[in-house]
Amino acid sequence: MTKFKETEISFLKSVEEARIATSNNDIPHVKPVSFIFYKNTIIIATDYQTKSFQNIKVNPHTSIVIDKYIPGNHKAVCIQGQVKIIESGKEFSEYYEMFYEKFQWVKNDPWKENEAPFLQIIPKNHTSWGLN
Repeated sequence: MTKFKETEISFLKSVEEARIATSNNDIPHVKPVSFIFYKNTIIIATDYQTKSFQNIKVNPHTSIVIDKYIPGNHKAVCIQGQVKIIESGKEFSEYYEMFYEKFQWVKNDPWKENEAPFLQIIPKNHTSWGLN
């Protein structure tokens, strides 16, 4: 697992949106997602019907970019890793509580175990820029 610098950790904790890339049969798929940086991993909520989830089931390798574009001051962290699917249990409850506290959309449309999974990205490597 890759180790993040303090500036990267602060940045990852300050941003709510990212873009995740998945692929199946060499066909890439990218979409925006909400995420939480937790214990050196990236946690994403998804639905079973999404293309991203279907791709992850076949190919658990992913990449995600978290960035803030400000002309002349672009900041970003790009992470590559492997996904673990969390559908129930203690981890699910822990992640759900964090998402419920952070995102209004979770309060507006709550779900339970095995109704929608979390994707836990375990970073293998990363790069960043604009985060001195």
